[in-house]
Amino acid sequence: MDVEQVRLQPWGAGDFWLLGRLNSPEMTAHLGGPESEERLADRQSRYLGLDRGGMFRVESAVSGETVGSIGFWEREWRGESVWETGWGVLPEFQGRGLAARAARAVVMAARAAGWHRYLHAFPGADHPASNSVCRKAGFTLIGPVQFEYPKGSWMTSNDWRIDLRA
Repeated sequence: MDVEQVRLQPWGAGDFWLLGRLNSPEMTAHLGGPESEERLADRQSRYLGLDRGGMFRVESAVSGETVGSIGFWEREWRGESVWETGWGVLPEFQGRGLAARAARAVVMAARAAGWHRYLHAFPGADHPASNSVCRKAGFTLIGPVQFEYPKGSWMTSNDWRIDLRA
């Protein structure tokens, strides 16, 4: 799927290396820090076994290089089933607008998948870059919320939402 300058490629068995790259202290500073190898292996299994939603490797449409990952999956939020999205762009590709382009592409993928009316993103309230991605991708800020991530650790996040039926 092409949207502006990125392509979303379905997550595959050969994409585990990307989880390792995205698991650096720099990339996980707003997410509670790096995960263990065991947790990364569990994450890879979840990505490969996702029944509803999708995980993607994000490629530059110009160079074909892998620039990051993005996905959407089901979650219960405030009494209803919704899609949630999250992303990561490798440090050497940040600042080029690729995350916002990937987010717009994942909105289209979630819309095409059906099932749920809303797609939410929950970036840390103290993470200006990810909040900017939400704004640029067309999400509406609902407001700050207490969000558990990783499991057992609470943080203040912003709840951003996009109506997939609009």
